[in-house]
Amino acid sequence: MVVTEDSAFAHLDPAYRRFAALPDDARIDWIRADRWIGFDQSKVVLARLENLLAYPPRDRMPCLLIYGDTGMGKTKIVRKFERDHPPKFNQITGVDYRPVVVAQVPSEPIERDLYRELLVSMAAPAMAGGTLAREKDICRALLRTVGAKMIVLDEVNGMLAGTFRQQRIFLNALRFLANDLRVPLVCAGTDLARQALLTDAQLAERFEAFHLKPWQNDAAFAGLLKSFERILPLREASDLISAEARERIHKLTSGVTARIFRLIETAAEEAVRAGKERLDAHSFGDNLVLPLVSMTQTARRRGKPAQQQVGA
Repeated sequence: MVVTEDSAFAHLDPAYRRFAALPDDARIDWIRADRWIGFDQSKVVLARLENLLAYPPRDRMPCLLIYGDTGMGKTKIVRKFERDHPPKFNQITGVDYRPVVVAQVPSEPIERDLYRELLVSMAAPAMAGGTLAREKDICRALLRTVGAKMIVLDEVNGMLAGTFRQQRIFLNALRFLANDLRVPLVCAGTDLARQALLTDAQLAERFEAFHLKPWQNDAAFAGLLKSFERILPLREASDLISAEARERIHKLTSGVTARIFRLIETAAEEAVRAGKERLDAHSFGDNLVLPLVSMTQTARRRGKPAQQQVGA
């Protein structure tokens, strides 16, 4: 089936109609690709981040913790904000100015590794040897040089992998950076990240916490599903907002954002392969193979404990 007229796909947003005319393999590749779909909670977080970025320097800068279950979209929000504020190269100084510096918390809360992750995020050359104090000074100096206005640390819950002493030293390092550079500090992670920050009363006092909550089967959820209907390169109009389809999708994903995306993408890919070209409640039946959607959910559908599924 070869379709070339964008007008044939009036059910899609005009900007996405051309993708529906692509060959099947190309459409499947498009479905599998990473993409940003904004939703109410993400818009609130992005607005708060914009507000913090414009905050004037002061002795006690406000900070933000974004936390929620795995798969709720914390990292996607952080990366979206980073893309909205990309580095800008100054030909006169030869410096990439980076208003937003994003780094991932190292797998073990070691102070030296924190500075190294920040240096890597600023595309700084690797240091050979050197003392902890030297790496700390270079990291601070470079953050000033690139004009950092915000430091974002993802997967902060990894801090709890270390000993209590390591955690204290790591938290002290975070507080020092925020104080020394006078920039907002943003942390993202699971609820364990909130627990980790609460162990340092002085640091926790500065943090506003935003909880990314799982989706409820409500109007906002229907709006998200409608967004998928408008962009997926299927050649017939889908029906994801019927009561039956919404209930089915919500039950299979427990309202977790990443699971919702993966489930719908899997069903859309199957619709292309089977020539159905649309999604509805029947697209999410028991015969749908759910790779990577959720090991736990797959196990529940088969009536087995998740532990048995892992060992199968």
